[in-house]
Amino acid sequence: MIFRTRLAALSAAAALVLAACGGGHDYTQVVSFGDSLSDVGSYKTAGIAAVGGGKYTVNGPEGKVWVERLAERLGLAMPCAAQTGLNASGSLASFVGAVTTQANCTGYAQGGSRVTNPIGPWNAALKASSDATTAFQGQLGQLTVPLTTQVANHLAANGGQFRSSALVLALAGGNDLFMLAGGIPARVAELMGQSMTQQQATQTAAGEAVQAMGVAGGELAALVKNQMLAKGATRVVVVNLPDVSLTPSSVAEGTAAQALTKSMTEAFNTQLAAGLANTPGVLQVDAFTRSIAQAAKPSEYGLTNLTTPACDKTSSLNPFQGYSLTCTTASTLVGTDVSHYAYADTVHPTPYAHQLLSNFVIAEMQRKGWL
Repeated sequence: MIFRTRLAALSAAAALVLAACGGGHDYTQVVSFGDSLSDVGSYKTAGIAAVGGGKYTVNGPEGKVWVERLAERLGLAMPCAAQTGLNASGSLASFVGAVTTQANCTGYAQGGSRVTNPIGPWNAALKASSDATTAFQGQLGQLTVPLTTQVANHLAANGGQFRSSALVLALAGGNDLFMLAGGIPARVAELMGQSMTQQQATQTAAGEAVQAMGVAGGELAALVKNQMLAKGATRVVVVNLPDVSLTPSSVAEGTAAQALTKSMTEAFNTQLAAGLANTPGVLQVDAFTRSIAQAAKPSEYGLTNLTTPACDKTSSLNPFQGYSLTCTTASTLVGTDVSHYAYADTVHPTPYAHQLLSNFVIAEMQRKGWL
C-alpha cells in the first residue's frame, strides 16, 4: 500500500504540472522502440503471466515502465506490445507462447533487443552455446527483434509513415553492451592463439568492444534520422544509456570490468549524441548524467537503496532467481518496503526508478517547449 500510494502521489503531482502548462494535448499516440527498459509486455505469455510476471521491473499493480508512465501523464493510451510471444524450450518450455503481431499496438521495445543485431540476451539462438549459462538463457527464447526491424515493422503497419502527431521514443544500447562484453573472453582466446600475450589480447579485445559500442550509437542516430524523421516523425525523444557501470551487475564484476563498462557506455552515448547534434525534431535526454547524479546523492531523488536488487534471488517462486521478468510485489521481494530501491534485479529499474526517468523526460520536454 505504501508503494502504491507514493507512486500515485508522484503521478498526481506531475499531472498538476502538466495541466498548468496545457501539456500534451497535441500528441495522439506514443510509439516506443527499444529493449527491456521500455518493454510493455512482449513476453507476457500465459506461462509468464501465471507467475505474475511480464515486464522487466517489479511486476504488480504499479509495475509500469517509463513509457507507460509518460503516456499516462500525457493523457494518452498506454502503448501495448506490438509483438508478443516466446520461443521457449527445454526446462523453460512452460513459458512458450506463439509469436503474434498485435494490431494497433505501438510498443515495439523488446527485452534483449539490440540496435541492429537480431541476437540479444536470452534469444533462442544462444541454446547452441558451449557455455552452460548462456545455453540455459537460450531456452527462454526471447524474440530480441532489433530496433531497425522494430521501426520497419511500424512503417509497414502504417503505410510507410509516422503520424506527425506521434510522440516517438527510443532507448537502446544496453544489450549491445552485454553481448559485446560477453564475447570478450572468446576474443581474447582467439587473439592469444595469434601469438598475442594475454595482456595484449585483453587490451585489444576491450578496445574492439568499445569501438563496436560507438558504431552502435551511430547506427541508432542514423536510424532516428533516416527511418523516423525522414518518414514523418516530428518529435522524437532519444534517451541515452544510463551509466551501466553503476548497476549491481557491473559493480559485482570489480573495478576493471566497471571501467570497461563505463567506457563502452560513453562510446555509445558519444556517437549517438554526435549523430543527432542539431537535428530538428529530436530531443536528446541525458539519462547517463542523471544516473550519476542519482548515485552521488540518492536521497535527493528519494532513493533508499542503489546496491541491493529488490527481487529475491533465493525465492523459489521466481524461476529466474531474481530476474525481473518474473519478479512480483506479491511474493518475490527481499523486504517489506523496497518501494524506493533503484534496481529490481541486477540491471533493471524498479517502478520508482522508472517514475524518476519519466519525470526527467517530462521536464526535458517542457524545457524544449514540447509541452
